[in-house]
Amino acid sequence: MQTAFNPQLPGAGEAVRTFAKTLQHMSGGALSIKIVEPGRLAPTRDMLDAILAGDLEAAFTWSGYAAEKAPVLSLFASEPFGPNPEEMTSWILEGDGGRIHHDAYNKLGVMGIPCGVQGAKGGGWFRGDLNTLDDLKGMRLRYGRLAGPVIEKTGATLVPLAAGEFFYHLQQGKVDGGEMSTPAMDLALGFDKLGLPYYMPGWQQPSSVLDFLMRKDKWRTLPAVLRAQIETACRANIAWTLSRAPHIQAIALEKLKASGVVIKQWAPALLEAFRANTAIVLQERASHDPEFAAAWINQKAFIAQGLTWRTMSRLP
Repeated sequence: MQTAFNPQLPGAGEAVRTFAKTLQHMSGGALSIKIVEPGRLAPTRDMLDAILAGDLEAAFTWSGYAAEKAPVLSLFASEPFGPNPEEMTSWILEGDGGRIHHDAYNKLGVMGIPCGVQGAKGGGWFRGDLNTLDDLKGMRLRYGRLAGPVIEKTGATLVPLAAGEFFYHLQQGKVDGGEMSTPAMDLALGFDKLGLPYYMPGWQQPSSVLDFLMRKDKWRTLPAVLRAQIETACRANIAWTLSRAPHIQAIALEKLKASGVVIKQWAPALLEAFRANTAIVLQERASHDPEFAAAWINQKAFIAQGLTWRTMSRLP
């Protein structure tokens, strides 16, 4: 099983190791997974194709990598101002999110199982202070699939960069800022050494889903008990990632501050602009993609249904 994440990195990297250990223990050794590091057998973005071609038996990945083939998966990967981790998990396990997720991968020829839910990213690293929309105009920024067009509507220039290229380009001044990952991941990758301010919150990705993938015909050949163990191990991994994230992100923020990083909150005016632009971008996507539109409406309705309870049940 090739992973999209370096197993030595916190968060998603740890999650692949935890999943493999849980599955081996749960199956009594009947299912033993050999973790293949990112890019070893296939480029990370091409792992789904590699599974279909038979070059990979399985993959541990992020929903966003399949969004080019199935745009509806963006709603599980990087939806600006989208569900938080608790809401995403509830939509998948109690609402129609699980069915929508399954159907999207099924059409691509693979069995896709939600196998982790990550918390929010950091808002990004930037050269200079950002307080008004004028501060963003002309800046060269790295952002993802849905957040990119949101940023472009502010007057910034979107620079497409692979995650592994962002640090060097930012260090060399070839870009002016953008998003990388969670605070724990950013710390592990050395972004604190750049001497740049770190903005919070990560409006562009409040949560994201990690996936276990296997070709459909290969999945069907597994005995029913082993399929059930994989699904159960993935549910356990969701619980583990949900409980792990708040702790490691809090520690990471402490370490970032201790290393001299200035952590800033987005100005309310900028967050309002990002939110307004997000509504436009998502509506544009929905108008051209009925499957995306139906899933987005479903997701919003599910979250809205629980709003009264969430508001009334939480202490002020």
